[in-house]
Amino acid sequence: MFLAAALLTVLAGPSAAAPPREAAQAVRAAAGALCPDGAEAPELLETRLPGYLLSEVEETGPPEAWLRREIRLVNGAADLALQVTALRPGGVLRRLAIEARVLSSDRPLLLALTGGDCVLQLARALSYRGGTASELLLLAPDLTTVAGREPLDPPVPEAVPEPVPAAPPGAGAGGGVTVAHVDSGVNYLLPQIASRLARDAAGRSLGYDFWDLDPRPFDGDTSRSPFFPIRHGTEVASQLLAEAPAARLAPFRYPRPDMSRMSDVVAAAAEAGAAVVMLPLGSTKQADWLAFEAAARAHPRLLFVASAGNDGRDIDARDARGGGAGGRPLYPASLSLDNMIVVTSSDATGLPAPGSNWGAVSVDLLVPAEHRRVTGFDGQPAEGSGSSFAVPRVAALAARLKAAHPDWQAAELKRAIFARAVAPPVEGAVAVGWIPDPAD
Repeated sequence: MFLAAALLTVLAGPSAAAPPREAAQAVRAAAGALCPDGAEAPELLETRLPGYLLSEVEETGPPEAWLRREIRLVNGAADLALQVTALRPGGVLRRLAIEARVLSSDRPLLLALTGGDCVLQLARALSYRGGTASELLLLAPDLTTVAGREPLDPPVPEAVPEPVPAAPPGAGAGGGVTVAHVDSGVNYLLPQIASRLARDAAGRSLGYDFWDLDPRPFDGDTSRSPFFPIRHGTEVASQLLAEAPAARLAPFRYPRPDMSRMSDVVAAAAEAGAAVVMLPLGSTKQADWLAFEAAARAHPRLLFVASAGNDGRDIDARDARGGGAGGRPLYPASLSLDNMIVVTSSDATGLPAPGSNWGAVSVDLLVPAEHRRVTGFDGQPAEGSGSSFAVPRVAALAARLKAAHPDWQAAELKRAIFARAVAPPVEGAVAVGWIPDPAD
């Protein structure tokens, strides 16, 4: 009942937008200027790149043996800045990343990667609609030919309007239990995702992008790089939908620029009628999660399922300053909330998975979440591992329990889930136990 969605990455045709010409020319010129000795002596770049002034040089390691060097050059007349990252392990230049940005607004335009010989190997550019990056252009090494493109902020596919009966709290369109998913967003252009979105009576998606503050929570965490967004949410969501066939998904892109908006995320999940909220994310900054903590306490009927993280440490270990041998707390997992379950990944035998966090106080359950068959961002089969994938397995179990017992709220769901746990083969890893197969 949903309109067909376009495929993600498509070969570019003649109408494909090209990257800004000035940015491409500047990056090509920088690649030529950096070899053979431009990264070693950045002051030479001012003469080799007319119009550009050396603005900043930062490096890791002593000057004579640096491993990573950041070089910034600016051109006020062209309103361009070039940011060069040079990597020199073992004293030999191995890789260069050259990024062009608008100087006045610091808007990223184009990124190119080279080997130690400064020959362009891979490049990506951003196309903008208004003030938002709308498309990722995959460029050939000539920095002009667009070989492919990926949407970054597409509208949610519309649903064919049809009568929707009134649903009780916790149920979405068609009677499925609504599960809110706070993550990097989801690829709702995939029919298997679009067909499972929680929608209102008019067919509008109940999800929201709390990062960009628009109704398009498309999958992409650009905090590390706008040119190589992390695509996490689609894989996690696909695990939930596979194990909870009646669930409806309300995706919320997390508010990276302002984590105080997490209170709005919780309110939106409640307004969408969610019974369960997935949180396969976290950070070490407790201050980022104060708004969430207060909001979660204010909505005791919602069951939150949070990831313990994947740092390979005990998140209970702390001293008076919040640190301590073995690691630091991770939030929201280390918060004490009655309506939250914290999960981590185990192998098939119940042993904590390598790299996944644990904690005899903070972490409730071990769940097999290694080498899970999931759907990737591009719609193709993929494999997911880690505590992030323990979250949808327990959330799916909660959704199935909610469907069987519509009057149950967080306390009843949590009690029923804990009742399924058995003693793990290793003591002290978690507070409650191991669920060998949440899908059973």
